[in-house]
Amino acid sequence: MARIVDIERIWIDFPLKEVPFRNMVREIPHWSLFEICRVKLDTGHEGVGETMPYYTWGDVTDEAVERARGQNVAEVMWDDTLGAGLQMACFDAAGKLLDAPVWSLLGNKVREQCHTGWWAIDMPVEDWILECQEAVENGYTTFKTKARPWFDLHDQAERLTAATPDYLKIDLDFNDFGLDPTVAKPLCKSLEKYSQIAIWESPILQEDVEGNQQLRRHLSVPIAQHMGRPQLSTQIKEEICDGFVMEGGVTNATQKGAICAEFNKPFWLQWVGSNLIGFFGLHVQAVLSHALWPAIHCNHMYREQFVEEPYVVRNGMAEVPDRPGIGVTINWDVVEEYRVDRQEKPYPYPGLLLELQWPSGAKSYFTHAQQLWDEFKRGVLPAFTPGVHLVRIEDDGGDDWKQLYEQASHKPVHR
Repeated sequence: MARIVDIERIWIDFPLKEVPFRNMVREIPHWSLFEICRVKLDTGHEGVGETMPYYTWGDVTDEAVERARGQNVAEVMWDDTLGAGLQMACFDAAGKLLDAPVWSLLGNKVREQCHTGWWAIDMPVEDWILECQEAVENGYTTFKTKARPWFDLHDQAERLTAATPDYLKIDLDFNDFGLDPTVAKPLCKSLEKYSQIAIWESPILQEDVEGNQQLRRHLSVPIAQHMGRPQLSTQIKEEICDGFVMEGGVTNATQKGAICAEFNKPFWLQWVGSNLIGFFGLHVQAVLSHALWPAIHCNHMYREQFVEEPYVVRNGMAEVPDRPGIGVTINWDVVEEYRVDRQEKPYPYPGLLLELQWPSGAKSYFTHAQQLWDEFKRGVLPAFTPGVHLVRIEDDGGDDWKQLYEQASHKPVHR
């Protein structure tokens, strides 16, 4: 019986690459923060996992650490409430203890290679093109990104598809910004002329059962939804989507993966972080028959990696590790280089002034993305207007910039 004798928690601030960083400061600048969990067993074996706080399927709490300490690692590792980093570390340690890869602890391997996709947040199309060029150079064949009403989506789609190879598939995630079929149906229908567009994700409110049924009847591109909103039984019974975005922990993934197999629903695994969680995700994908859509791990966004083994993608596929545990080597020198004290979510990003330029000549000003979300989701601003464009206004040190920034910090300014 291998018991957990120690759990070490280390926070790091891992810098993003230039293009992701300059766009993510609007909304998720904290994606550079990680908590690494290091689990030690009484057998001398160690396991390592990671959590991206505020996003991965659960933060590691002091209570979870105390609950796991002293327990048999095989008995606690299936508990999703441990948090991402601690659960990963337990599986890694158990695999090393048994001299077996993590996938063998989860079930029967159904594939040797797994689809994996490149991710980017909403950006000016020039930056999207830079991201896609890097994705193609690194062997990716799928680009998943955000469809947002503060950029001209028609112009973006036309320029992006013209600048990328025909085989590069594009998945557009609306996060419900299409609101209802009166907006989303004509927009998506007109964009389906671009054959590279492969998936619509959450084009309207997921809870709108009738609206999503209507979209599926009229659109040829499949619709993906985050699993469980509305209830999974409703999503499947009412046929409101073609497949799913799988989040949650290991037990959730294996249980819901079996349901997807029963009803023949494909999904992609969306566990975000560094190469460590990327490799861990490959083990889970390897045993789930309907993990057919390209997984999203965002591990390509970082300037460096603290995992020594490269995450290699060829023709959109990554090979499942066969080494014990997760099958990676941690470079603790890199971890120490970026080690920081525990930090809270740094939001909103200081000194950020955003100008939304309307084709009419009107302008709107914001200091962070939540203001944009609120204005568009409530219908205060018109959705997906052709010619609209969002830019950042740099601080020129003048009084006009300071006054406008102060006003927009309290509420959006419309001129």
